[in-house]
Amino acid sequence: MRAAGRVIAFFVCVAGLGALVAAEPEPIALWADAAPGETGDIGQEHDTTKPTDGLIAGQRLIRLGNVSQPTIAVYRPSPETDTGAAVLVCPGGAYQILALDLEGSEVCQWLNSIGVTGVLLKYRVPRREGREKHAAPLQDAQRALGLVRHRGAQWGLDPARIGVLGFSAGGHLAAAASTNYGERSYPAADDADRQSCRPDFTLLIYPGYLTTKESGGQVAAELPVDGQTPPTFLVMAQDDPVGVDNVLFYSLALQQAKVPTELHVYPTGGHGYGLRRTDRPVTTWPDRAAEWLRASGWLGKK
Repeated sequence: MRAAGRVIAFFVCVAGLGALVAAEPEPIALWADAAPGETGDIGQEHDTTKPTDGLIAGQRLIRLGNVSQPTIAVYRPSPETDTGAAVLVCPGGAYQILALDLEGSEVCQWLNSIGVTGVLLKYRVPRREGREKHAAPLQDAQRALGLVRHRGAQWGLDPARIGVLGFSAGGHLAAAASTNYGERSYPAADDADRQSCRPDFTLLIYPGYLTTKESGGQVAAELPVDGQTPPTFLVMAQDDPVGVDNVLFYSLALQQAKVPTELHVYPTGGHGYGLRRTDRPVTTWPDRAAEWLRASGWLGKK
């Protein structure tokens, strides 16, 4: 009997491990061939985190570098809670690396918990020499938004409820995708590129690069906010070293363009916390974001 019990326990354990492995979706290549302008000479993709690097909420994080083959990974909620909405998630990392779990896979899992499909964008980093910091990542984000809409019926998504969420540099990328939607920054390759690349809504969490010192705090020139910029939710702490002016000036530009906007500024919290909960009120932002998504109608029934 004991032997039989051990055998049953073994198979239960194996089944559990299989479920954990299955929870990680297979990446989908964004481009059939090399991404636009890529030469493949930046070195092998790898986690650059060192043992001496600091922890976030007591945990390490992945700092993925040398990404030249961008992908998306589609995290699906349970069928019982699926709302049909989807969000493209853009991790941060100063356009040098990607905080792939802290600001990526963990965020997709949170989105699943509120019935939203999370689409993790692994965009090209580091910055390409001779190009604007966000040029290659914007191509990847535009391509990803079109691809999600193109495959939306296959994945059971509502093509009118596809948003974008970004952290830090990924927040700048999300803002760039939300303000540069009129035409793609690369030649159309297939039917996916004939879909709209405008997000339906935008969430910017401690975003960077939204303003420039040279412009006296005005919104960066590459972010042409207008009346068609998607409704936007913003979060930042006043002591964020990136500068709270980023969200203040950007939200003012949104208001002037009559774009529905919700802004949360917290006294303390710093930068780079993802959605790992601590005793700091700024880390409750996922609750506020979920409330905003529901109140705005993005989490309606499928």
